[in-house]
Amino acid sequence: MTEIQVEPLLEQIYPALLEHIKKKSIKEPLVIGIHTGGAWIAKRLYERLTADGLSHEQLGTLDISFYRDDFSRAGLNPKVKTTSLPVATEGRDIILVDDVIMSGRTCRAALNALFEYGRPASVTLVALLDLTARELPIQADIIGRHLELKPSERIKLSGPENLRLEVRSLAPKNS
Repeated sequence: MTEIQVEPLLEQIYPALLEHIKKKSIKEPLVIGIHTGGAWIAKRLYERLTADGLSHEQLGTLDISFYRDDFSRAGLNPKVKTTSLPVATEGRDIILVDDVIMSGRTCRAALNALFEYGRPASVTLVALLDLTARELPIQADIIGRHLELKPSERIKLSGPENLRLEVRSLAPKNS
């Protein structure tokens, strides 16, 4: 098991996010985290944006369980969370946060869910890690780090306090 430090990734993401907000002339971004890990990361970024006077809205969270393309196969996730959007997304500049982008399917589901609440002016996708295993043409705008995993490895974010990323090897299956 290998641990990846989260704090340095957040320290790298935050200035890039500020630059993106400035470059795009975004006023009052609405920060929304994808449950569960994305919500934890979003909270940290939201606290910094609020402290810097760049966000006055409440933090939003988004559950994508019903928007996943494997919903009919996998069934309902037993850990369904509540979507909480403090304001309408119509015409808003959204900062959508996830912990890891891999295939792009979670982000696609999140975009579908967001559009159920209104049509945003823009969506900026932020992720701690990009695992470069894309199945859909979706890319994060701001990434903490690119990482390639071996087929036998998985990544796990633990939190919400003391956020930790761990690369774990899958146990070999007995024949």
